[in-house]
Amino acid sequence: MIRADLHIHTYYSDGLVTPKEVVAEAKRNGVRLIAVTDHDTMLATEEVKAFAKREGVEAISGIEVSAYEGDVKLHTLGYNVDENCPQYKAFAAELYEGSLQRAEDVLMKLNANGVSITLNDVLSERKYKNSPVHGMYIARAACKKGYAKAPFVFYAQYLSAGKCAFSAVGRPSPERAVQVITSCGGFASLAHPARVEMEKEELFSLLKRLKACGLGGIEAVYSAHTAFDTAYYKETAGALSLEVTGGSDTHYFGGRRKIGSPEFFIGKALADKLSL
Repeated sequence: MIRADLHIHTYYSDGLVTPKEVVAEAKRNGVRLIAVTDHDTMLATEEVKAFAKREGVEAISGIEVSAYEGDVKLHTLGYNVDENCPQYKAFAAELYEGSLQRAEDVLMKLNANGVSITLNDVLSERKYKNSPVHGMYIARAACKKGYAKAPFVFYAQYLSAGKCAFSAVGRPSPERAVQVITSCGGFASLAHPARVEMEKEELFSLLKRLKACGLGGIEAVYSAHTAFDTAYYKETAGALSLEVTGGSDTHYFGGRRKIGSPEFFIGKALADKLSL
């Protein structure tokens, strides 16, 4: 059994930590296997693997694709995707261009609602210039101009589904996310299912659809899940013959989420599917 954290973010997307810091923290916390799953990009992969090898931590590549079923967000985790796969390259380019189009749409809506932020303000929030534009960059830029006390507050008030500046422009469907991940040799798992804003019956039906597209797992072990959530989605995974994955969803240090928490151990079946 390998102790793992398969859901971590760096500053290549909306996280605030470097790949080097992620690896060091994982090692300190006794985590032997990590996957950095930045939003809509795998730009951190090479750097993460280099630091992990140096520190004696195993690392696999990861990505978290933000997909939408109507206005409902569904994050799809992908592991061991071949970055040289033509389908992935095309998909990554689509995600990047979509992020720029979405940012422009959001900024137009914000301006119509009295919030004046430019695209340059937003791009200046990126730690890495080739990262897709994340909504949190917009929220951070807004906070610097005094529109909210904290980025998460601004995001909830303006950018989340149903709010005045919400946009799903350029977002793929969950089926497309799963198909690209699996067609490029990866393993796909639905992230934090208890956070998906669907009735359980509706989500179960969607999981069956996604399994037909290649979905292989559900992230039942997750930092914000209750004990009931964890048990329920482990049972759901069993009912659908899907693997259970787990991760902290750490974006920065010192908050409620900590690399390696909750504890998650990879068994042989999942290890085999992740080519460990």
